[in-house]
Amino acid sequence: MTDAHDEAPPFLSGEQAAALLGVKRATLYAYASRGLVRSEPGGPGRGRRYSRDDLERLKARSDARSGHAAVAAGALRWGEPVLESALTAIDPAGPRYRGRPAVDLAATCSFEAVAELLWTGGLPERAPQWSVSGLGLRLASLGALLPEAAAPLVTLALAVPALGAADPDRFDATPGPELVRARALLVRMAALAGAGQGDARVRPALAERDVAGALLVSLGAPATPRARQAMARALVLSADHELNASAFAVRVAASAGADLYACVSAGLATLSGPRHGGMGERVEALVTEVGKPERARAVVRERARRGEEVPGFGHPLYPDGDPRAAALLAAAHEHAPRSPKVRAVQAIVDAMRDAGREPANFDVGLVALGAALGLPPRTSVAIFAVGRAAGWLAHAFEQRAAGFLLRPRARYVGP
Repeated sequence: MTDAHDEAPPFLSGEQAAALLGVKRATLYAYASRGLVRSEPGGPGRGRRYSRDDLERLKARSDARSGHAAVAAGALRWGEPVLESALTAIDPAGPRYRGRPAVDLAATCSFEAVAELLWTGGLPERAPQWSVSGLGLRLASLGALLPEAAAPLVTLALAVPALGAADPDRFDATPGPELVRARALLVRMAALAGAGQGDARVRPALAERDVAGALLVSLGAPATPRARQAMARALVLSADHELNASAFAVRVAASAGADLYACVSAGLATLSGPRHGGMGERVEALVTEVGKPERARAVVRERARRGEEVPGFGHPLYPDGDPRAAALLAAAHEHAPRSPKVRAVQAIVDAMRDAGREPANFDVGLVALGAALGLPPRTSVAIFAVGRAAGWLAHAFEQRAAGFLLRPRARYVGP
C-alpha cells in the first residue's frame, strides 16, 4: 500500500507550481532563478517543470512565517503572551503578585512590603521603613520648569529625569545599590507629585514615614491613619498589571540598558496617554457631568442614545468585573460614605449595572477613592503613577536579568 504523495508526479507544470504556492508565475520564476526551486525542461513545446518536493518545502516555510507573523501581530493587540514573567498573573479574581492575590495584599500589607515582594520575590514579615536623604534635586529649579498648577503626571514627567540627571551613579546596575535607588525613587516621586501646586508641601511630604503618607501630604490631603490605610490599599492595587502598555515600554527601555530613571520615565510617558492613565480625567469629567447621584441614570441613557461610550467601564481581562475596582469602591464608601462625588460615582456604577452595561474598571475605583480622600481634580492619576512605578521597577529588574534586547520585527506591507 502506498501513500498518496508517493503516486504524485515529482514535477509540476509552471501553472500547477504557481497554484500550489499561491503566487504569480513571475514570482515562481524568481524563486527558480534564486535556486529555491529546482526545475527542468518540460519537453518540446512545453514550459519548464518544477520539483514538487522543493515547492512543498517552500510552501511550508512560507506558511510557517505567515502563521508566526499573524500570531505575533495579534499578540500585540490583547493577544497571546509574548514574554515570560514571574511577576504578575491575571485571573478573574484580579492580579496575583508573585502568586499572591493583590486584593488580599492590599488589605493586609503596606505598599513598601508589596514593592519589595515584586522586586525580590520575598514578602517582608514587617513593613519596611525606607529612609531617604533629601529630595535628590533642586526644588526651585524644578518649579521654574513647571507650568502654573501643573498636574501630577506633568510634574513627575519632569522630576524623574531630573532625579536621574542629578544621580552620578545612576548607571550602577548592581542589585544592592539599585534596590536602594528604587526605594528612594518611589519616596521622592510621592513627595514631588504635588509640586506643581506649589512647593510648600514637598518637604513635609518627604518627612512622612511611608509612601502613602508622603503622597497624601504632597497632594494636599491630611495623612490621618484611615486616609493612610486607604491610600496604601490603592497604591498596592496599582502596583502592577502584567504586560500593560507602560510596563512594556519600561521593559523595552530596560532591555536597551537604560538606567532606572529612564525606565520609569518611559512608563510615565506611556501612562500619559488618554487610553491608559489619562482615562481618569475622562471619568472625572463624567462625574462632573452627572453632578447629583439622581442624574446618573439619565446621563447613562443619554450616552447610550448618542452611541457614546461611558469611560471607565469594561475591561478585556475582566468581563465579569474588575476586582480592583470593587475593592477601591468599597474603600471609598467606607472612608467617606457621604461624599457627594463618591455617591455620584456609585450611582453611575449602579446605573450601568441596571442597564446591563459593562462593570466598572480600575479607573472608576481610583477616581472614587481620590474623591473620598478629598484629593483635587486630576490627581487620582498620581496614585496610579506612584503605585505602578513599583511594578515598572520590577519589570526593569526582570528584563535586565533576562539579558536580551527587545527588538520585534515589523511585517512590511507597503509598496
